[in-house]
Amino acid sequence: MATPDDARPVRSLDDLLFPFHEGETERSRFRVGTELEKIGILVPERAPLPYEGDRGIKAVFALLIAHHGWFEEREHDGGEVISLRRGETSITLEPGGQFELSGAPHETVHQICAEFRCHMKELEDISRELGIVWLGLGFHPFARPEELPEVPKLRYGIMREYMPSRGPLALDMMTRTATVQANLDFSNEDDAMRKLRLSLAIAPVMSAMFANSPFMERGLSGDRSRRVRVWLGMDPDRSGLLPFAWNEAARYRDYAEWALDVPMFMVKRGNTVLRNTGQTFRAFMADGYRGATATGGDWESHLQTLFPEARLKRTLEVRCADSQDGSMVCALPAISKGLLYDDEALSALEKFVAPLDYDTVQASRDGIAKDALRAKLGGREVSEWAAELLDIAEGGLARLSHLNGNGDDERVHLKVLRALVSDGKCPADLLIERVEGGDSFEEAVLTHARV
Repeated sequence: MATPDDARPVRSLDDLLFPFHEGETERSRFRVGTELEKIGILVPERAPLPYEGDRGIKAVFALLIAHHGWFEEREHDGGEVISLRRGETSITLEPGGQFELSGAPHETVHQICAEFRCHMKELEDISRELGIVWLGLGFHPFARPEELPEVPKLRYGIMREYMPSRGPLALDMMTRTATVQANLDFSNEDDAMRKLRLSLAIAPVMSAMFANSPFMERGLSGDRSRRVRVWLGMDPDRSGLLPFAWNEAARYRDYAEWALDVPMFMVKRGNTVLRNTGQTFRAFMADGYRGATATGGDWESHLQTLFPEARLKRTLEVRCADSQDGSMVCALPAISKGLLYDDEALSALEKFVAPLDYDTVQASRDGIAKDALRAKLGGREVSEWAAELLDIAEGGLARLSHLNGNGDDERVHLKVLRALVSDGKCPADLLIERVEGGDSFEEAVLTHARV
């Protein structure tokens, strides 16, 4: 398996396909992984969690290391601690200090939920002592960008300088958004590209179902998903719904061709980082940069800097959902597994998206950011599409029949989502109702949006 330090030379398009081929997995070994970003808040200050200080991120890291068996990781010799690792699980930081659990790959969503509960129990013990709460929202409810910490990761410094030139909301994307993501396996090229195409086609419906970011700077933002709104206002080169992938004939090569023409962020050699935002990977592969020539590690690092709604690497990443509170965290991996790991569900999903083309789905995204399930898609309310999508996913999970100790299959993790969709609501609607019904903004956030 390649790593960011992989020095294999890459000189042609064929050399770039290795992450996808090496990621192919036998169906009997399919797993699901979940990444959950949380927003840390200091109480009673209602202030963002800083990086430094006795109540900051470094203090949380130190306590996790001391009491729960985590190991620190530094980006380079002499650098700051920017992540923790324990077995196949890691805790990483997004540019604004968003605290991300990158879970291990699991056979069942029940195991994902158990891992999440263990993580939150460890955090709660520490957070109670430090006066921290963790929020499952898609956008920071309190802070302005300049109030958030700067995580000392080399790539993030370059992004802070470059990304604002690629869209007015790019800094918001980096520092104020938070997501829950599902990572899924594929068996071969046909399977990977089919799952990518279908995941992109349903991404706005999924965004509507999981819309959970109605707040901004201590008030209502006017959107159900401020996170979706932000993604509509940043770097079109490296984000969006990837129109090329909607072609049923699309292959790994097509994804690589797209990625080749996206500008790079940097080239890293040991502890040295060369800013390289003026060159696409295609140009870097042909011409090199300041004495550096393209390697497999450079390519895999570049793939990490692409942010479409569904992303292909060694796994397929479903990236279209706002972060969620504790009752909904496991719903995204559950619905994704139900849709993409069962043959009958995949066939039903292809029929589901048949009336939808790229232009129709793309045109729905602005309305979905504002109104979520009440928006329109292809002449129908998105809530109708969502109900049908849940039917397909629940059927897939029922047939997969992975049971917990109580005899429940993985549909149990969709119960809260099903109840919301049946009422035509998303999580943001419940938070808005609390504020408009008389709850204070801070009560709605700090009591009802906790992970």
